Amino acid sequence: MARKLILFGLIFTLLAFVFVTYVAVLRTDYKVTSTFVNISMVVLFSFLVLLIIRFFVLIYLSYLHHLDRSRTPDYLSEYLAHPEEMHLPSVSIIVPAYNEGVVIESSIRSLLNLQYSDLEVVVIDDGSKDDTFVRAKRYEGRHGRTVVKVFRQQNGGKGAALNFGIGLSTGEFVLTVDADSRLEPASLLYAVQHFKDPRVGAVAGNVKVGNRHTLITKMQALEYIEGLNMVRRSQGYFSAVNIIPGPMGLFRRTVLDEVGYYELDTFAEDCDITIKILIKGWKIEYEPFAITWTEAPETVRDFFRQRYRWTRGILQSLRKHFPSLFKGVGFVNTFMLWYMAFESLVWPLMNIFAQVYFLYVVIFFDLAKFVIFWWGQLTVLDIVVAMFCLSMERESMKLVPYSIVYRIYFVVLTDVCKVIASVEELLKIQMTWGKLDRTGVMGETPAKK
Repeated sequence: MARKLILFGLIFTLLAFVFVTYVAVLRTDYKVTSTFVNISMVVLFSFLVLLIIRFFVLIYLSYLHHLDRSRTPDYLSEYLAHPEEMHLPSVSIIVPAYNEGVVIESSIRSLLNLQYSDLEVVVIDDGSKDDTFVRAKRYEGRHGRTVVKVFRQQNGGKGAALNFGIGLSTGEFVLTVDADSRLEPASLLYAVQHFKDPRVGAVAGNVKVGNRHTLITKMQALEYIEGLNMVRRSQGYFSAVNIIPGPMGLFRRTVLDEVGYYELDTFAEDCDITIKILIKGWKIEYEPFAITWTEAPETVRDFFRQRYRWTRGILQSLRKHFPSLFKGVGFVNTFMLWYMAFESLVWPLMNIFAQVYFLYVVIFFDLAKFVIFWWGQLTVLDIVVAMFCLSMERESMKLVPYSIVYRIYFVVLTDVCKVIASVEELLKIQMTWGKLDRTGVMGETPAKK
């Protein structure tokens, strides 16, 4: 009954939005004779309808995933009550680290606090120039049921460090985390239970921003909850998550053996290995209770560098696996790959075009009403989606006010970065890794503000 009610409500709201759009745009006499303006308006109107449909499809699918996960047994309570009866598989945690001295100790401590038996933590110092290796080495040895091993290699990049660590590990399953990741104690316990299904090859965790004390980091906190995790929930409903995040990804070792581990020819090794797993036809689940906290860029410059690298890496991965988009790897997995390509290329271009077009029609054709209507519609949607997602994530509603300027400021900034990165990738302009400096401001327990 609940599903029918939510579906009816979403369809009704969608029809209301379309009707208001029709009345406000098509039934208003703007008296514009420019063919370019009129055609562009129709294109943007169609884009707006598509955007609204996308919003409500994601909301509905993520809600269905939320209902399914809420009905699963409480594995944490079961484990704490009868730990000897759980028979949990062995897990190796791989922590690649390059110049992570500020955060590596707190990250290792969070792994030692995991509520899980039979754990192996493998820290790989990737030729750091700071004291990362020395700080990590302090934790080497046995800590109760967990063994910590620390190794060092010449700098070869994150993918090479992950491969080195996987090769040295012994667990039946492999958990990869970033050096700044702080996992919640029950995260691994919730993630590993998905592998009871032999068709599941990997599980994506729920990544949250821990350093929420500046405008740009609060915007990213909202983006992770609304823009990234809602999409992963929707994809998780079909067991076809298209990017396993670096801060927490759990893999079946046999699947890593099958796809050939991480490759070093892209700047988004997480995206690349996810695509390879989907191409092989494996399921990839999303676990909302497998929570890990990460440190987001604190300046616009660092944010731009991060998203630039992400965008180029995703495009490199898509170009690399482009022939697979036309192969029969299953309808759902193929659709998710095409969806990734659409959102990486078409979506930001349309958003940038819309901003330039709005400026043009306001200056030369006095169409301020049309622009106000466009932003008003999307702002209302952003507020509704923010409240919906924060409620599902059991987060504070203090982030909701930021959704008012989210699209005007944050989305435009992100899309500009994506377009620049796309153009430079098309022109094959050389790029570097763009390592971000850590501040370690999350402390021991990231605050839910």
